Amino acid sequence: MACEPALSIEHVTHAYGERIALDNVSFTVARGTCTALLGLNGAGKTTLFSLVTRLFAAGRGRISVLGFDINRDPGEALRRLGVVFQARTLDLDLSVAQNLRYHAALHGLGGYEAKARAAEVLSRMDLAGRAGEKARNLSGGQMRRVEIARALLHAPPILVLDEPTVGLDINARAAILRHLRELVAQTGLTVLWATHLLDEVELADEIVVLHKGRILATGSAQGVIAAQEAKDIAEAFTALIAEPSATSAESPP
Repeated sequence: MACEPALSIEHVTHAYGERIALDNVSFTVARGTCTALLGLNGAGKTTLFSLVTRLFAAGRGRISVLGFDINRDPGEALRRLGVVFQARTLDLDLSVAQNLRYHAALHGLGGYEAKARAAEVLSRMDLAGRAGEKARNLSGGQMRRVEIARALLHAPPILVLDEPTVGLDINARAAILRHLRELVAQTGLTVLWATHLLDEVELADEIVVLHKGRILATGSAQGVIAAQEAKDIAEAFTALIAEPSATSAESPP
């Protein structure tokens, strides 16, 4: 029997009034993989993440997390997700440890367990020495790593991140992606991150190319490059979005 995927998106369509943001989107994310949801700004990435995290419900289609339907069994589905949103969400007047302890309490973790888990995730993100610092004193990259550590506090098997490197310098971007790939390799975590930055993708990554609300390609980065007879992911992506099939989901008939 095939292993249940970490995340399954089936025929999801979502519109804002007359504007179709996602048009019959389907793909799966296998367990223990590092997958980039790759698309230009406005492709529908944030809309899809909002549906996956149940900020609002899809107009049509089904989303399941490790077999749990996000609409029928949201508690079980969301319990298995760690989420990092694009907008920064730390309380800048609290210390790093206080930010984590507050989040731990929301997940029913307290006392020794919360302290132990906070220490563990901060260590994984190379932030063990920053626990007592106020969040406002951290760099942008460090803040983002704290948010990732916070998302991992309740030990979710799946981590989803919406444009986690936006606004960061190249070194901070590289550090965050290195940490994410290490988590996948060392712990078996499943990571899905949205990005419009083509240089973030490595050949070993899985990718989902989303353009104007439609899926244009899925598979390994190396496989997508080969299928497009391209020299790299940038050339493959350019070829995909230039194809006639990549018509806008928002265009009138």
